[in-house]
Formats: sequence, C-alpha cells, structure tokens
Amino acid sequence: MSEEQKTEQAEAVKTEVKATTSVGAKTTETAKTGADTAKTESSARPRRTGYQGSGGARRTGGRKPFRKGSRFGNRPKPEFDQKIINISRVTRVVKGGRRLSFRVDMIIGDKKGRVGLGSGKATDTSIAIQKSIVQARKNLLYLKLTKNNSIPHESSARVTASDVNMMPNKQRGLVAGSTMRSVLKLAGITDVTAQVHSRSKNKLNNAKAAIEALRIFEMSDSEKEILKKKLADKRRAEMGNDRGGRGGRGGPGGRKPFNRAPRAAANTK
Repeated sequence: MSEEQKTEQAEAVKTEVKATTSVGAKTTETAKTGADTAKTESSARPRRTGYQGSGGARRTGGRKPFRKGSRFGNRPKPEFDQKIINISRVTRVVKGGRRLSFRVDMIIGDKKGRVGLGSGKATDTSIAIQKSIVQARKNLLYLKLTKNNSIPHESSARVTASDVNMMPNKQRGLVAGSTMRSVLKLAGITDVTAQVHSRSKNKLNNAKAAIEALRIFEMSDSEKEILKKKLADKRRAEMGNDRGGRGGRGGPGGRKPFNRAPRAAANTK
C-alpha cells in the first residue's frame, strides 16, 4: 500500500469519528431540552387545592347549601312570666292498685300589676303545667299600686296555718322570702317588706296567703274593663307588627275584604 492510500484511509477514519461525536452531542442536547420542557409544563400546571375527594374538587358556584333556620325568629314574647313553686307526686289508691299523678303549683305575672296563682294535676307534668297556667289566668288579680310600684298601706292575711304580713318601706327594695317573694316579684311590686309569722313550710299555702293579702289592693270592675281593653289593643298591635306584612284578610299585605254592595244592588233591581 502506498503512502497516499494510507493518508486517505486515515482522513476517512477521522471524518467518521467526527460524525459520530456530533450525533451524540445532538442527542444529549435534545434530551436536555425535553427535560426542560417537562419542568416548565409541570410548573405551569395549576396546583389543586381544597377538597380532594373521590368526587373531584368542590363546586364553588351554583346554589347555596341548605341551612335549616329557626321558625320562631319573629315569635312574640309571652304575655306573662311563669314561676313553678312546687311539683309534687300524688298517689291515689284504687281497687286495682295505685295511680300516680303530678300536681304543679304555678305563679304567673306580667310585672305590671297582674298576678295569679293556679294548680294543675295530671299524669304528665307538661299537661299539669298547662292546666295550672289556665287556672292561674282565671284567678288573675289586677292590683292598684302606687307610683313607686309599692302598696299603699300595710296588709296581712291568714290561710290555714300560713300567716303573712306585708308593709311598704321607703326605697329599701323588696325584702321577702319563700314564695312571697315570687308572688311580689311577678306582680311588679317593689319597696315592700313581707314576713311569714307562722311556722308553715307549705309553699302553696304561703302563696295563697300572699295573694289574699294583695286582694285588698285589687281594682274595681270598671277599672279592670278599661285596662283589659287597653292591653288587648296593645297585644293585637304587637301581633300585627310581628307578622311583618303577612296580615290576614284585609290586614297589611293581605287580601281586601269582599265587597257585597253590587250584589245587594242587583237584588234590589
């Protein structure tokens, strides 16, 4: 082999080596660029937040979730405050055995001069409470008090073994105990000193004696009727305002009453 042929063969080998090295460099560059694009795509993807359950992300739009509200939001206040002074279990012996029932003694009042005492008996306490409220409403006292919500003069009463006495005091507040304090407080009486002179621990009898001592200051029948009418009108107005425009027939927001004048005119013709 001549020298010229050897040099040509060496140059051919060099060119092959250069070509292989250039192809390898290109493949590495493409691999790098692919990794870079994957990184940019992963960084550009938004990150999922919030609830990641089986059903997917939580919906943000649409209807609001149902929340059960109170049906008694605009419920008017009760007319009287109530205070249970005693709950006792009563047994009645009959031919087949014993029958249990409950007796509830309750005082009601509006703290504006009206107070009443009632007792109810039933096999269930809730029914007994309702009966006592009904009886207390029937036995309401309408008291005629002074400007300072006190009594005009001294008073005393006795019921069975309970003996009570009450007298006005000058701005000393309500000084009383036992069930007498409950009766005077629900009646709205202040600046009164009340005492129980007997040793009786019977709450019902003490409350009855307090009611009898206050009966001296009761209003006359004409004054009662005037006060009842005023209170009824006030109560009716409060009930109408609490309805909020959902009045009944002919009321605010309600239907107009049916006019019968055209039919009467047609009948006359």
